[in-house]
Amino acid sequence: MKLFKPLYERAMKWSQHPKAEPLLAVLSFVEAIIFPVMPEVMLGPMVLARPHRWARFASVSLVFSVIGALVGYALGHYAFEWVRPLLDSLGWLERIDVQVAELREIASQSPWSAFWLLVVAGFLPIPLKIFTWASGIVGVPLLPFVASMIVGRGKRVYLLAGVIRIAGPKAEAALHRWIEWIGWAMLGVLAIAIVYLKFIR
Repeated sequence: MKLFKPLYERAMKWSQHPKAEPLLAVLSFVEAIIFPVMPEVMLGPMVLARPHRWARFASVSLVFSVIGALVGYALGHYAFEWVRPLLDSLGWLERIDVQVAELREIASQSPWSAFWLLVVAGFLPIPLKIFTWASGIVGVPLLPFVASMIVGRGKRVYLLAGVIRIAGPKAEAALHRWIEWIGWAMLGVLAIAIVYLKFIR
């Protein structure tokens, strides 16, 4: 079943839309809070369509991802208590509390311990919102949090945009050919991470 190739082809069409840049900004902002689709899915085709604007597109995605990350942080910090009864009814609360305590201990050792943890986590193909909410729940200091979001998301969007700018049509051909494998591989990594966190740790 082909799932990612049609999405990629649709993203290519959106990338040539007159309002592609605002759409990228909205996607980057919402993905950092709740949306499951990473903005790189749209950023890549946009750079392919207009390679001379690669740095501008990457900057737009980064800025709005950081703004969205701050909203996700606030929701994690203030809304977690509201959903605790639901998590408790599902039997998840005790495990979550243990993991939050572990993360809080790491953050309390040094404000910048959390920075490096989040920067390393940024290499994983996992939606940004997981880290923004978790940071808010734990109470990671804002300065290291914002710095980690800039470095973590920045390296991804600028690296992707820069590589596509240099490779040009060859990158588009490779993406078009391998997008299904890449998409399913990313889902596989995410599934393994969820199973590990839920059943093995």
